Amino acid sequence: MSPAILIEGLSKTYPRAWLTPPFEALRSISLEIAPGEVFGFIGPNGAGKSTAIKVLTGVLQPSHGSAALFGKDVSLPEARRGLGYVPENPSLYDYLTPLEILRMGLAIHGVKPANERRHCLQWLDRFSLAQVADKRVRSFSKGMTQRVALAHAMAIEPRLLILDEPLSGLDPVGRKDVVDILGEYRQAGGTIFLTSHVLHDVERLADRFGLIHRGDLVTVQAPGELLHAEQTVTVRSSGASPVATFVQETQGRWRADLRRDELWPALDALRAAGHSVLEIRPTLTLEDVFFRYLDAGSASPSGDAPPASPRMPDRYAARSAAR
Repeated sequence: MSPAILIEGLSKTYPRAWLTPPFEALRSISLEIAPGEVFGFIGPNGAGKSTAIKVLTGVLQPSHGSAALFGKDVSLPEARRGLGYVPENPSLYDYLTPLEILRMGLAIHGVKPANERRHCLQWLDRFSLAQVADKRVRSFSKGMTQRVALAHAMAIEPRLLILDEPLSGLDPVGRKDVVDILGEYRQAGGTIFLTSHVLHDVERLADRFGLIHRGDLVTVQAPGELLHAEQTVTVRSSGASPVATFVQETQGRWRADLRRDELWPALDALRAAGHSVLEIRPTLTLEDVFFRYLDAGSASPSGDAPPASPRMPDRYAARSAAR
């Protein structure tokens, strides 16, 4: 069986503009993603994530190397049949309705459900859009437009989803709904390639992560390998007396950012001081993970694990203290 995505030596250089040198957005990237895999493509802004997606979807031509979807070169139109794609900022025909947009997607991809209208309305309902199915998209908010684009991608019964910041613009309820739908798609055997700065949302979906920086694919690892030693948590409590490592947020409310190995001793200390635990949540962001990895001097060949406990750079320590 052909890989869902196969990238070999892929490079993309944007030509020289006025008084500026050529820009290398991608530098000889190679990557293989199996059918049924969920792959998180992560990195800071400007790292090359969107450029890679534009190459995979046929929007851009690579400068060197190749990319294929299910064995077909991305330059071929048939490679994109059955591909559900949602860009970071979807540009929909705003004079159409959500129902018309989904029907157009079915026609383009040759999907013929027994009852087209019912099929489309079911997907619009999944994204809480059934009540506006016949309204013009031009009146929609950014979050509603994002949900229309996601419903369009799912309605074509895709074998591959490529999603660039799919949770952008969504409120907390919308984010949960989308993550749940993507989880169901994954369980049904669908393949997902997505970028996101919200590591907490995609960590539970992705089988592997690829970290990209300045066009270089720095490492490819499973979430557990990447985050096991790096994950931190924020603990919030309420109580009258101070506890070591906890700072006071408001009167009677305390907070600490802790490593995983510090969590249980901290909870014991809170209990001994008579505190009540209000919240425990992950605090490590994509940027924290990425820059810890780089600043530890671990820009090594793909797949090499970073040191267990690299030093947090001063600028990120300051940011964590400010949270």
